[in-house]
Amino acid sequence: MGLSSLEETVPVSKLPVIALVGRPNVGKSTLYNRLTGTRDALVSDLPGLTRDRRTGEATLGGHAITLIDTAGLEEAKRDSIAARMRQQSEQAIADADLVLFVLDARDGVTAADEVFARQVRQSGKPVILVANKAEGRAADAGFFEAFQLGLGDPVAISAEHGEGMSGLESDVLAAVGLKAKSRAKRPRRGEEAPVVEPEPLEDAPRRSIRVAVVGRPNAGKSTLVNTLIGEDRMIVGPEAGLTRDSIATDIDWDGQPIKLFDTAGLRRKARIDDKAEKLAASDAVRAIRFAEVVVLLLDAERAFEHQDLTIGSLAIDEGRALVIAVNKWDLVEDKQKKLAELHRLLGLTLAQVPGVAMITISAQSGKGIDKLRKAVLDAQRIWNTRVSTSKLNQWLDEALQRHTPPAARGRRIRIRFMTQVSARPPTFVAFCSQPQGLPKSYVQYLTNSLRDAFDLPGTPIRFNLRKGDNPYADKR
Repeated sequence: MGLSSLEETVPVSKLPVIALVGRPNVGKSTLYNRLTGTRDALVSDLPGLTRDRRTGEATLGGHAITLIDTAGLEEAKRDSIAARMRQQSEQAIADADLVLFVLDARDGVTAADEVFARQVRQSGKPVILVANKAEGRAADAGFFEAFQLGLGDPVAISAEHGEGMSGLESDVLAAVGLKAKSRAKRPRRGEEAPVVEPEPLEDAPRRSIRVAVVGRPNAGKSTLVNTLIGEDRMIVGPEAGLTRDSIATDIDWDGQPIKLFDTAGLRRKARIDDKAEKLAASDAVRAIRFAEVVVLLLDAERAFEHQDLTIGSLAIDEGRALVIAVNKWDLVEDKQKKLAELHRLLGLTLAQVPGVAMITISAQSGKGIDKLRKAVLDAQRIWNTRVSTSKLNQWLDEALQRHTPPAARGRRIRIRFMTQVSARPPTFVAFCSQPQGLPKSYVQYLTNSLRDAFDLPGTPIRFNLRKGDNPYADKR
């Protein structure tokens, strides 16, 4: 079908923008996943699962495009959650070059479809009417009803099964003034393949750093993400649990591309009984595993509660770089006393990664945001650190002289050689005569000494032991 996910480094602003709109549960997120070739958007039979605008990138006919998945359009009271969701959808229509109005062909045209079709027509934007779930005869009547909406001829598709996607692709390209690029012909036997000049390295865009903002419900994650982005992209409000799926947004920090993930608030599993919240929690955990740097957002008035520590430990166990951001700092009265208490709690509760950066911020006012940006970039740099083998073994000799390894079963344990096998996070292997006999306390001593010697604060370090001699030594 010619549809595939696009590299993160393509500038979003230069691409045609296409918004997927329609009432809840018509399959917009399924179509979004189909076009982008991802599973980024949460998909379920629950209506209204999507709440925020989700922006992604795909290729149609060899051309890069930007897609916006939106919340379902609903009639709603002012200042309600549904009203805020609708505002996000209206903003997506305003930003779009083309609108795909999606309806459920099996349900036919509903009163809500007619109301929102009128709204899309009034926007003046080019529109393609998409009759989704059109597989089987049960959808025939709904497909023909779609003509009455006045949005042109409907395109029948099944986003779930991939039917009709080639026709939709052609219509989308025509609507934005593009033609499908022809595929390069394979050379015949005896012919030389055409020479493709590589792009100069200096023009290659920098790789995006993936940053996930996580925390308990109502800690201010979406407000922080909106502040970092510089616009009201995420729905915010006093209600806990507004965010459901993890929304990724591409931004730029002084020339460094960042892919920023807003995630759903994480509560203890025992307290989650709602299907939508279970899906949201699963998506948030996936965002942590996908990220390079995890920003754990705490509420200054309720910092380092049990669930905060659980989320922080999850990020560390997954080997992610960690930064602590303490939000709502403007509400704290005795700031010096509170800060001292927070540092004490940090040292007690996350002792496995000493030196984690802790930044006090106000997501609402933007105070402390510059310090947070710097802490994130520093954490990612440390997370990528590599140490040469020669320096490692010089440090190892000094560390062994300071504290000799204990004896096991009457025999002295010897650590003969050490090397770094990978970064992201820094991972080291030491070759030891009796790996099973070396106490955990001594391994912790080596890990802490290694962290101090090579300036590796706040990042997980994996220290592994293997039995054997120096594998690189001359064995003659």
